Amino acid sequence: MFPSPLDSDAAAVCSRYPSFCCQGTLTPLGNHGGFSGAVLWRIDSPAETLCLRAWPPHETWPQLLFRHRLMSLARQNGLHFIPTIFATLDGASAVEHAGRLWELTDWLPGRADYHQHTSTERLDAACTALAQLHRVWRSLASAAASCPAVQRRLTFVEEWKRLNHSGWHPLAVAEKSDPLRPIVERAWRQLEPALVQVPRRLQRWLGGNPRVQPCLCDLWHDHLLFEGGRLTGLIDYGAVKVDHVAVDLARMLGSLVGDDADGWRSGLQAYRRLAPLTTDEEELAHALDETGIVLGVASWLRWLYEEKRPFPDRKAVARRLTELVMRMETLIM
Repeated sequence: MFPSPLDSDAAAVCSRYPSFCCQGTLTPLGNHGGFSGAVLWRIDSPAETLCLRAWPPHETWPQLLFRHRLMSLARQNGLHFIPTIFATLDGASAVEHAGRLWELTDWLPGRADYHQHTSTERLDAACTALAQLHRVWRSLASAAASCPAVQRRLTFVEEWKRLNHSGWHPLAVAEKSDPLRPIVERAWRQLEPALVQVPRRLQRWLGGNPRVQPCLCDLWHDHLLFEGGRLTGLIDYGAVKVDHVAVDLARMLGSLVGDDADGWRSGLQAYRRLAPLTTDEEELAHALDETGIVLGVASWLRWLYEEKRPFPDRKAVARRLTELVMRMETLIM
């Protein structure tokens, strides 16, 4: 791993915590395979292994403190697959330094290797853990005029239409030598017909005063850690927001089992053992998964060729975009 300009800042941030937290080796991990813009370090101290995270510059105190409140609530209710947040010397849950917010948590054991070692036991463990977390966060539930995830998707479609009408085209921006160009061309051929179907697929869930509560909203394969058949960690809370629980089920099951109908049935059954879920909500999870795949492809094209976000690991981007395009091509909405 190449040295980061933030490495010296990381050492300065560590000095804001009790000495027992930061004695040991500070190892830079870059984005650790993620796409959020966060930068991570592992701290191998004599007492335990810790994780120092610098959130992207756009992170705000209210967002971070909201997530910390939720994570602490989960830990207080015995969910040890949620990271523990360490307090600074002055009792804060985060540090502001070098234009970023920083947090220190324990390093959860396990590996994000579900696809390498798939099993019903692991799928049940993941869905059970999600149900446990949703039950704890349900104490903060409220009512909404409609499902926020549905509204976000419909808003995205309208924004995409305006972008297209402006004349923007990803293939006009992508260089001929861009290693992503082949998968971008493939995505572009399929995207417009799929996007047209998104509003129709979601229409039935407009309105209805659904129950909403804090949700992870980005619970995918690489955020679930396992040891054997046991789930040991749910990591990365950067996307947490108030939404419908079907959002998390859609994101997680779509990532773990894709279009496997038996996997979906098994996962939803495991979830229902601990948390209520109506037939309509299960159907909403399927709809959010299918439309999320389409909008995921479109989002990557915007991030790469309209917003021009920097992604250091282009190979990881190619893998992620390829996975999404392959699933989009199988969808019948």
